[in-house]
Amino acid sequence: MMSRSLRKRSPFSEGFLLRSIYGDGADYAIINELCSNQAEPGGRSGTPLLPGLRFRRKVKEPMIHKMMIDAIETSYIDVGQGKTLLLLHGWGASKEAFSPVIEELKARYRIIAPDWPGCGQTPEPTVPWTVDDYRLFLEKFISVLDLRDITALGHSHGGRVLIRWASTRPPVLKKLILVDSAGIRPKRGIGWYFRVYTYKAGKSLLKIPFLGEKLGPAIKKRQAKAGSEDYRNASPRMKQTMSKVLGEDMRPSMPQIAVPTLLIWGDRDTATPLEDGRMMEKLIPGAGLAVLKPAGHYSYLDQLPQFLRIVAYFLEH
Repeated sequence: MMSRSLRKRSPFSEGFLLRSIYGDGADYAIINELCSNQAEPGGRSGTPLLPGLRFRRKVKEPMIHKMMIDAIETSYIDVGQGKTLLLLHGWGASKEAFSPVIEELKARYRIIAPDWPGCGQTPEPTVPWTVDDYRLFLEKFISVLDLRDITALGHSHGGRVLIRWASTRPPVLKKLILVDSAGIRPKRGIGWYFRVYTYKAGKSLLKIPFLGEKLGPAIKKRQAKAGSEDYRNASPRMKQTMSKVLGEDMRPSMPQIAVPTLLIWGDRDTATPLEDGRMMEKLIPGAGLAVLKPAGHYSYLDQLPQFLRIVAYFLEH
């Protein structure tokens, strides 16, 4: 399902919803089709929207690289060839949370996906970080890899950092995709969000074949204890970091974003509710909102085929 405002107008300057493709009166049919649970991978008349895009049943374990960023040994995935798609995961997750997305898109794009410091296989920072610290880390990561003409996709906390970075109008950024993004100052306390993000990250990893098989018992054990104990066991630096980033409101940065921006949200997201997505749609110039149903905070896993079709179409137009 699409946001009402997306039905009324075409928000993307580069023609995300192109009248030239299907003519007047059919502008939004293609995106409504992409969001539909009943849509076939081929779209209209069974014709692939993107030749070569196929949905694979088995997800392969990605190849991992490492490099030093400010004395932090940063773990990241770099696979595929073509236009650069940078994937930034959320709090408590890891780059592997994007494995199904990477597997489907790597044949057409160069996919870069790092672990944030303190997540996955990248060590914690030595001091508590702010959103700007994450932004500076991201800028150095991009500089070391000499990435250009980037489409950046951020989920949850990854989206929060991208909002701040995109507001500086970096010349290497060409398009922006925010998925169930954080960035609106929350009303609940840090402990609640720490527990919720940890639980949801574990739940998402169980959906990924090779991770679910290897780490399933450990993830389920951690989920069973997700609560005050999980929060208490977190390092002081990461508690302080989360407190700092949750206390920052990205709304003042949103009107400064000047690239085509796609928002994708799950209708049942409780960590970053759909109302946040609608607010971002209003604040980010020219942004458009796609709502996936039924889907929660990890909407890209809950509705993977629809998500992939929407993202691939946005990348190509």
